[in-house]
Amino acid sequence: MCGRYASGRAPSDLVEEFEIEAGNVRESVEELGENYNVAPTNQVVAVVERKNREVPDETIRKLTTVKWGLVPSWAKDTSIGNRLINARMETVAEKPAFKKAFQTRRCILPADGYYEWYTAEEKVNGKPVKQPYFIHPPDGSILSMAGLYEIWRDKSVEDPDSDDAWLWTCTVLTTSATDDLGRIHDRMPLLVERERYDAWLDPLSSDPDELLDLLVPAAPGRLEAYAVSKAVSSVKNNGRHLLDPLPPDGVDPLDKPQAPEETTLF
Repeated sequence: MCGRYASGRAPSDLVEEFEIEAGNVRESVEELGENYNVAPTNQVVAVVERKNREVPDETIRKLTTVKWGLVPSWAKDTSIGNRLINARMETVAEKPAFKKAFQTRRCILPADGYYEWYTAEEKVNGKPVKQPYFIHPPDGSILSMAGLYEIWRDKSVEDPDSDDAWLWTCTVLTTSATDDLGRIHDRMPLLVERERYDAWLDPLSSDPDELLDLLVPAAPGRLEAYAVSKAVSSVKNNGRHLLDPLPPDGVDPLDKPQAPEETTLF
C-alpha cells in the first residue's frame, strides 16, 4: 500500500513539469504549502484534466487540491473515504468504488517520494520493530503517482454553486512491488512516466485495457530506498528533516537518550 508520502515541490515546479497554464492553478495549491508527512484525509496536490464546457472536444489541465481518501459519487456519506486510500491495479477497472473514476476521472499525484515500513523479525516488548524507509527517485525528479479522483455532492449544502457543496477526493493506484523494493513492502504506487501524462489524464479516453497499459511499476533502479527516523510514524511530526537518512551508526535519533538539561546555580 501507499499510506504516507512527501510533497515539497513548489507550485511553479509542478506547473512546468505538467505543462499547466498559470491561470489553471487553484489558489488552494499555493495555500497548501510543503508537507513531508502526507497522510490519509490530508488535502493533497493533484493534476487533473477536465472537459472544456465551452468546447466539448477540448480539455483543460489544472493543478488543484483534493482530499486523500476516495468518496464515490454514490456514497451516502464521506466515511467510506477512510478505507479507500489505495486502489489495486489488478481490480481497479472492476470494483464499483473505482470503476467510474478509472474510466473518466484519472489524476496524477506529484510527490518527492513515499514512505514504507519494513517489519523486522526482532521484537521489542513483544512487538515487531517497524523501520520506516523513504523511497524516491535518486535523481531528484518528481514521482508522478497514478491516482483517481471523485467529486461528491454534499447535500447538506443547499446551494449547488457553492464550493462547499462539492468534495473532491482521491486515491493512489498500487501494484506488486518490484524485487528490489519488495523486501520492504509487497505493494507500491503505480507511476505515470512523462511521455504518458497526456494519455493518462485524458478524460475522453476510457478503454480499460489501454489505460492499464499506460501504468508501470518502477523499473529496477528507478527508485532507491533508505532508512529514516521513526519520527515519520507520527502524523504530528513534519518538516524536511523527516527525509534525512539515519546516521552511519544506524541509531535513530528518537532512540538516543536525551541529555539532562543543565541547571545553572546562582
